[in-house]
Amino acid sequence: MSTAIISATSLLESARSIAPELSERRSEIDANREIPRDIVERLRSMGIYSMGFSAELGGPGLTSLEQMEVVEALSYGDTATGWCAMIGSATGIYAGYLDDQAIAELMPTLDLITAGLIFPAGRAVRVPGGFRLSGRWKFGSAVTHSDLVIGGAFVIADGELETTAAGGPVVRIFVMRRDQVTLFDTWDTTGLRGSGSNDYAVDDLFVPEHHSFSFGERKSGTGKLAEPEALARIMPGVPLGSARAALDYVRCMAEGKMVPATGERWADNYRAQYILGECEMEYIVARGAVVETVASLWNRLDHNRFGELPPDARISTALARTNSFRASRRIISRLCELVGTESIYKPNPLDIWLRDVNTMATHIIAHDAVIQSAGAFLLGGKPQFPFVLGLG
Repeated sequence: MSTAIISATSLLESARSIAPELSERRSEIDANREIPRDIVERLRSMGIYSMGFSAELGGPGLTSLEQMEVVEALSYGDTATGWCAMIGSATGIYAGYLDDQAIAELMPTLDLITAGLIFPAGRAVRVPGGFRLSGRWKFGSAVTHSDLVIGGAFVIADGELETTAAGGPVVRIFVMRRDQVTLFDTWDTTGLRGSGSNDYAVDDLFVPEHHSFSFGERKSGTGKLAEPEALARIMPGVPLGSARAALDYVRCMAEGKMVPATGERWADNYRAQYILGECEMEYIVARGAVVETVASLWNRLDHNRFGELPPDARISTALARTNSFRASRRIISRLCELVGTESIYKPNPLDIWLRDVNTMATHIIAHDAVIQSAGAFLLGGKPQFPFVLGLG
């Protein structure tokens, strides 16, 4: 593999430098339902898509927090672009679960974009040398401009569902070239429209054994990014970047703004003062929790795998992450209430931010199941979403 290595500082500076242009093109991205190719290639040239590769795999070796801050900076400019960058840069994380031959064949450079859904929506029939994969997956964020596509599937052997020693189904994730999958134009949604998260499918596609992996078996990667929840650590950058952008927008427009009915300045109006103060408070707390828990987890992984950490350490990033999505939704909703009817017109960026954050908050990572799983794990019960705690 070959790609120029960049520092965390320069990558963050590059992300911040393109954010104003992303802001100017936010409506274009939203209307066209995909990220423009020129933006994709500029992000590629900056090194955005290689940031998930660890130093042991020849990458820049960014920490999870450093990656999250890059995603946050891009999302400040445009939510969908930040979301796709977060998804697309996971190539390096997946590489840690592939062997050297698969990496050489699938990832000749570090800057390839990976899209797709890891949850099993397909069937993989074991055959000599690999699998025959069939399935249709939803929510293929970044798939319209990706180089590689992944898809989770249940493994079938001798006509039967293959099971683990514990009795559960065997699930593997399959890595395919983008030209091997069929796309369906299904992504006509309320928010995150620019992510182009269309359906995609394959039918009886042969996938070599070494082009598939399980999160339970690390191969090329042994470090802190070769953990099942590594991608989830950087996800809060998207809602937090959007919330910060919305806050700054409203603070800027508040200068000189008057209450129509009374002529009172916003600067002197109790409601405006309170709502802005409340939103800033919630943002500071939400972002602070993410930063603290991700940094703490990174340090703890010096000596332990994620699954070996004590319960409180394993739930902390999950709960802070879910809260970041929910808090960002509350912040942007409150700001729209403050601005009033002016916020509902499409030229106003609050319209896009509100639609984007509401769509983001429907993702499984922001669901009640995450909170239930944390509580169940602490009490010795059954988590509904064990994956987020590194349990499966």
